[in-house]
Amino acid sequence: MRRRDHNIFANATSLLICGLLAGVVVAAAAFPAVAMSGLAAKAGGETFASLPSELKTANTPQVSRIFASDNKTQIAVFYDEFRSEVPLKDISKNMQNAIVAAEDHEFFEHNGVDLKGVARAFVNNKSGKSQQGASTLTMQYVRMSLAYSATNPQEVVDATKDTPKRKITEMKYAMQVEKELSKEQILEHYLNQAPFGNGSYGVAAASQVYFKKKPKDLSVAEAALLASMVKAPTAFNPTTASGYPQALDRRNYVLNDMQELGFITPADYQKAIAVKISRTVQHVGNGCVSVKTNSWGFFCDYFYRWWLSRDEFGSTTYDRERRLKGGGYRIQTSLDIKAQNAARENISDEIKDTNKNALLLAGIQPGTGKVRALAANRKFKLDDANNKISSDPAKAKKKIKSTYPNTTNPLLSGGGDINGYQAGSVFKMFTMVAALENGYPLAYSINAPAKYISKYIVAPGPSTCNGKYYCPSNASASEAGVFNMWTGFGASVNTYFVPLQERVGAEKVVDVAKRFGVQFRAKQDYDFANDEASAHQWGAFTLGVSSSTPLDMANAYATLAGDGMYCTPTPVEQITTISGDKLDVGKPHCTRATSPDVARAALDAARCPVGDSAQLGNCQGRTAPQAHGIIDHPIYGKTGTTDHDKTAALIIGSSSLAVAGYLVNPDWQNHTDRMDHAIVNPAVWNTMKDFLKGKPKVQFKRPGSKKISIGDQRSIPDVTCATIDNAKSRVESAGFSATTGQEVESDCPKGTAAGTNPSGRTIKNGFVSIEISKGKKEDDKKDDKDKPDDPAKPPRR
Repeated sequence: MRRRDHNIFANATSLLICGLLAGVVVAAAAFPAVAMSGLAAKAGGETFASLPSELKTANTPQVSRIFASDNKTQIAVFYDEFRSEVPLKDISKNMQNAIVAAEDHEFFEHNGVDLKGVARAFVNNKSGKSQQGASTLTMQYVRMSLAYSATNPQEVVDATKDTPKRKITEMKYAMQVEKELSKEQILEHYLNQAPFGNGSYGVAAASQVYFKKKPKDLSVAEAALLASMVKAPTAFNPTTASGYPQALDRRNYVLNDMQELGFITPADYQKAIAVKISRTVQHVGNGCVSVKTNSWGFFCDYFYRWWLSRDEFGSTTYDRERRLKGGGYRIQTSLDIKAQNAARENISDEIKDTNKNALLLAGIQPGTGKVRALAANRKFKLDDANNKISSDPAKAKKKIKSTYPNTTNPLLSGGGDINGYQAGSVFKMFTMVAALENGYPLAYSINAPAKYISKYIVAPGPSTCNGKYYCPSNASASEAGVFNMWTGFGASVNTYFVPLQERVGAEKVVDVAKRFGVQFRAKQDYDFANDEASAHQWGAFTLGVSSSTPLDMANAYATLAGDGMYCTPTPVEQITTISGDKLDVGKPHCTRATSPDVARAALDAARCPVGDSAQLGNCQGRTAPQAHGIIDHPIYGKTGTTDHDKTAALIIGSSSLAVAGYLVNPDWQNHTDRMDHAIVNPAVWNTMKDFLKGKPKVQFKRPGSKKISIGDQRSIPDVTCATIDNAKSRVESAGFSATTGQEVESDCPKGTAAGTNPSGRTIKNGFVSIEISKGKKEDDKKDDKDKPDDPAKPPRR
């Protein structure tokens, strides 16, 4: 025999208790004044009148649903109990009738307590038949409400413990509830709270889990099955071998009662009883590991971590998680389906999910900080059974698995054990901004040698010279000469940006990076960035030796298109509570990181690397020249490569999106592979192309002040064919720093000045290189011999 969970008549004292309960209930129902006296004083040692009657209710846990920015595409759901409340009008009449037939035949007749049921249960249970309970639907609703309003575990126990005292308390509450609520309201609350098994709570969730439909569409047979499960959801689970026959018997029992009560006709009964019960259900995924599309998992995880970091949702991470999983929020996120799909598809075109190297793309909207895309050639999954052992020898020794193809690590946004990755020359942008802020215009020129001997003191290493100085070189020996910010940034000249950083002060460059959102998660990076003396000596900072994430750098470059406003990254458009209130949480939070003129000037130079044309200067040398032609919109950006090509990066921005792509090995950053820009670059520019397709072309704003772009311009003297010493003297007298440059072919005699680089005009105190003439080409000399003599000149001899 099965013992009903809520039966209170299991011991030898039940006869006495039953009599007391009946007396209490009769007195309370018929003679309230008497019942409130000492008539029931013997019941449980307390007077019935002294028990509380005002039921404290609390909102039941509700599913929070997460949507994309279109507010239609569902990304994920979060819940502790899978439940969504619906009004009674949206619940099938079949379901309403079935629950009454299954649990409380006299529901529409009693005042909260069924005296006949109490007597029937007592007689039945003492006769040795199957155990019955005496709880009405109203009393069951009271019990669930007490459990949900509990503030500590003991209150939950007290609300559900099988004792006479609890039963009397339920009766008192039930009678009061019947005075305050209509039968329809009680039925609605009950159906929205009751557990139906397989993780479903409330009839709306159960309808979806068992039948993939809404509760208003439940048939007689379906309603009877759900109603039958409330009594013992685990025992009557049709998906288990032992539960299936019991579920079938119990359903048929409910159908029979529905017929006897006149809820259905004999024909309805015969039709319903012939319906087979499915042995499978639709389990609803919970959280980010259960997103419909694997590519959305990294964004979902970013949202989840963001939520847990917000004080608005609770004082502890535990409280915040409980609120997310029980608050019934509708959360419209910032995820742009078009951008996200474009990122994932273009990643898949370039690299396989099973590659140990990770291609990571992050997209963010300038001026708002809204995160539009987070994609990788990884699947967001907890299951790493098929993952290989890490390529990091230290991790491999400990049998630690790699992050491919499945991982839940926040590869794109950082956190946990992900500090980020060195990204190379994309950090030169921070040096350029710092220089502009400190009075150096875009036209500021420096004579950049093939190898530069800086004043930064470093430990012995590959980039050390003269025993202790940091001496960077360029990617190619040909990258030497006079450069300004347009040409130096476009060609990514190391020996331009290290001396520029020296002039500005590395600590000021680090400060710009902080203002632009670089997090410095690695301890050594953090220590350097937060100590001015250490930051001042951070010579390689401009070359991108600090760890960063694609999301950090996408947002840093977005700050330029945002007119110098840095906006904290947010995954949220709007959060709406279950009652329809809109929360002021996650809205754009922006601060001024630099002036509009500085941002616009830096962006103008940043158009050079990606093949676009600067509005205020000339671009010479581009590291990703194809990008502009492919995207066919105004763009800006920068490539980045670290020593030995351990990382390859490309960032491209437009007026509406900034995308950062990194090609890295997240498991072992000291790997031996060489990362290929032929993989990361197309993924980035094609993502931007796909996103901007059909959108209007928006030109970037020009700086309001010429001073910030071209500075105090002076004319450079014409020194053509002058001696080198004379040429240098004349250039320096005009207010420039003169240096000797490379040899070039010219009409001037060999060894004299062929001209200057730059020519015409340049910034005051800027560098001017004197180019040395090699004379004419031999072919040119031969051509001269073949020409007829000029009668105005003396004949050759």
